[in-house]
Amino acid sequence: MDGLKTPLYDMHIGFGGNMVSFGGYLLPTHYNGINHEHNLVRSKVGLFDVSHMGEFIISGNDAQSFLQKITINDLESLDVGQAQYTAMCYDDGGIVDDLLLYKDEDKFMMVVNANNIEKDMEWLKKNLKGHIKLNDVSNQKGLLAIQGPRSRDVLQTLTDTNLSSIDFYHFINGKLAGIDAMISRTGYTGELGYELYIDSNVVIDVWSKLLDAGSYYGIEPVGLGCRDTLRLEMKYPLYGNDINETTNPLESGLGWITKLNKKSFIGKSAINDLKGKIQRRLICIEMNERSIPRNGCLIYKHDDLVGSITSGTMSPSLGTGIGIGYVKIPHTDAGTKLEIDIRGKRKSATVIKPPFYRKGSLMD
Repeated sequence: MDGLKTPLYDMHIGFGGNMVSFGGYLLPTHYNGINHEHNLVRSKVGLFDVSHMGEFIISGNDAQSFLQKITINDLESLDVGQAQYTAMCYDDGGIVDDLLLYKDEDKFMMVVNANNIEKDMEWLKKNLKGHIKLNDVSNQKGLLAIQGPRSRDVLQTLTDTNLSSIDFYHFINGKLAGIDAMISRTGYTGELGYELYIDSNVVIDVWSKLLDAGSYYGIEPVGLGCRDTLRLEMKYPLYGNDINETTNPLESGLGWITKLNKKSFIGKSAINDLKGKIQRRLICIEMNERSIPRNGCLIYKHDDLVGSITSGTMSPSLGTGIGIGYVKIPHTDAGTKLEIDIRGKRKSATVIKPPFYRKGSLMD
């Protein structure tokens, strides 16, 4: 199997990981079953290798004004030690990528999707203005995500930093098992969790120590399969499935990070023009009969084709088929009955208010 390897590749093989190519990297979908790993993260704690993600360091006197111009959220509201979920858009309002921005003392770190590393860097360079230094450090960074209601308990055994003092979407630069790490209270699961940025040459050491320290709490390594089911239960979009260059933030449920009141950003004019003209929305759909909606399944209201599924699965937490997809207005209100074409058969479904799963430990 061809593909790039994260520093933890041999560890995944040793744990019996079912390896697939994702974002150009060979990564495990699971070790002991997707449902098992999903439920482990919901009830205890799981450890993900997400070192395939891309990291750019952006510094210089004009770094903040540049990022304010190229991203859709408002960077002016961000203090040192905070993270922000945001996105970059093309001039026509289509989404280049969704991403995280971290504001440090003298620099920003941008974390992007693995599939988009080259494209995103080209977009940044194309729009570069002012005194700015761009540095792609993706190959120098290892990234682990420890997620679940017991994640803080595990992590606290390896650091002197008071983790309870780190608010949601905040971070600190500290020590983890004696190793320099950026500890960020973020994640993609709906559970309490942390993302750990570590030099790639020592990430194996941190991975092993986390598994050792977490054995008392039932920690296990978990794969991309449950990462997908966990994020889907929260209606967190996946670039390439639910959002891309043909979708805009307003129709894709990202209006909350689209700050049209800030002075300017790339795509603002086009997105502004779309206000009041949105013809479809990304919505949550729950199946009323036992069936699984998948990417590409068509959505009907009576005999009218009104949309299609972008992501779907059998929800391990709810025990029912769930999906998200774009549906034409006015068929997007919670409670609307729809039909999903699954393998040539129409199956009954209902639009529900997000998220699907509401019992997460996210804010604990």
